[in-house]
Amino acid sequence: MPSLLIAAAAPLSLLSVLPIAAGQNATSEAVSVDVIKAVRDSSDRMTVPVRIGNNGPYDFLIDTGAERTVLARGLADRLGLVPSGRATMVGVAGSLAVDLVDVAEVKLGSRSFYDLSAPLLEGQHIGADGIIGLDGLQNQRVLIDFKRNLIAVATARELGGNNGYEIVVRARRRGDQLIMTNALVDGIKTDVVIDTGAQGTIGNRALQRAMARRRAPERTTLTSVTGQEIAADLVFARRVTIGNLDFSNLAMMFADAPPFERLNLGDKPALLLGMGQLRAFQRVAIDFQEKKILFDLPSSDAKTGTRIRG
Repeated sequence: MPSLLIAAAAPLSLLSVLPIAAGQNATSEAVSVDVIKAVRDSSDRMTVPVRIGNNGPYDFLIDTGAERTVLARGLADRLGLVPSGRATMVGVAGSLAVDLVDVAEVKLGSRSFYDLSAPLLEGQHIGADGIIGLDGLQNQRVLIDFKRNLIAVATARELGGNNGYEIVVRARRRGDQLIMTNALVDGIKTDVVIDTGAQGTIGNRALQRAMARRRAPERTTLTSVTGQEIAADLVFARRVTIGNLDFSNLAMMFADAPPFERLNLGDKPALLLGMGQLRAFQRVAIDFQEKKILFDLPSSDAKTGTRIRG
């Protein structure tokens, strides 16, 4: 199944940076609704135009799995940004020592974020010029409209509240991440994190053990945006339920991925839900302020493998 092997090898994010350097808490200007035309990349993710100060635009991923905004090293070099410190980055495939650069202003549409300390990664591993992480998205709703290839960033009220969404799932906050705790994978209670920077869906070993498949999984490799690789097992879940929403025959890759430990999800079943599955919907909204995930299903004649339970 070539498409699944491509998905397994696609860049996977869910990044965190340790320790947090002083002065890297982002501040932003208050603006109204920001609607940005997005482009679908070769790994099924969405990039948006971003400016660094008055330079750009550059293609950045919107990544709800990354704690920090990241720059490609080549872009930092072109902008003359000199490393100001070092930190350890935790990615899907392991930890990596990285350089940090000070970024005075990042512009996403008409919204600006100031005084970021951004890790540097290689552009060929990111697949873009950089990543907009959670430090630029807090207290906002991120609306991803797959039908129109648009991304909007604003408050829930400015984006129309819950109108037009068939499914609204409440989440709990752990650090900067939102975790959905009412999911079931083949009947197993599972915590779910939305990761818009990843193509595929990754489960932890605790979930794999709980599923106890008799058939041997297919072996594959995951590649992180850090450039590191990790061995993984490819398995299909017959049914994944999130709230009143069902996925059928969901491809999942199981690995000893460090972010699960980082989120205190190493010992109980958990998964990172990637863009390949989110594209089954017309729209998905991740609301960090109200701690909700909202799903807008496609028309009833679309063949997506998802359905609402009555």
